[in-house]
Amino acid sequence: MHIEPGVVNGAKLLLSYGSSAVSFGIMSKLALDAIKQSGFGSLVVKSLLTTLFVFIFFEVYPKEPVGVSEVHIILGSTLFLIFGMAPAAIGLAAGLFIQGAFFAPFDLPQYGMNVTTLLMPLFAMSWVAKKVIPEQTAYKDLTYLQTLKLSAAYQGGIISWVAFWAFYGSGFGAENLASVGSFCLAYTSVILVEPLIDLAVLAGAKTVHRFKDSGVFERRLYNPAA
Repeated sequence: MHIEPGVVNGAKLLLSYGSSAVSFGIMSKLALDAIKQSGFGSLVVKSLLTTLFVFIFFEVYPKEPVGVSEVHIILGSTLFLIFGMAPAAIGLAAGLFIQGAFFAPFDLPQYGMNVTTLLMPLFAMSWVAKKVIPEQTAYKDLTYLQTLKLSAAYQGGIISWVAFWAFYGSGFGAENLASVGSFCLAYTSVILVEPLIDLAVLAGAKTVHRFKDSGVFERRLYNPAA
């Protein structure tokens, strides 16, 4: 979902600085809440793991430039279910920055847009999770329909933000409309694939339940809501 260089330029980039600042503010609040709940050490370990996974998602997993952006398998819902909200957000932001700083410096001017596009849908997805997952249900016991709703919320949010940045930066000309449309159409395939990956990972989590109290995984992965 990297916004291509040149889509948004000049003074219009200021909006991305503001939106990323809001995203980091929300992430900081979530991090503080996670420290109160599980401790600083647990947050650090989980955030390092999510950062590593995000880097792999961006640099190792296949990606295809389509229209105004790239089609990635980001697995934001997977990170959320396995490691929790704050570590998922930190991992997405840190992994994206590491990729830009060391492997794709031409992406750094778009960092504010890209991190907003990753984090804002994650925050929205956490709200959806509270609505579609009963409090007595541990994440390991989710159904395909429940994970599909999470994926649709997250990936749909990414599609919406990419379209917003494209129209904000380059207008509603026929070429830009076609470019946005091709990206949105291609990216919808991720919404169908991601829940299957979520379920496979959750099934794997059941086999390592002995680590449920280690602080490495999200508490809700094995337990009902407190």
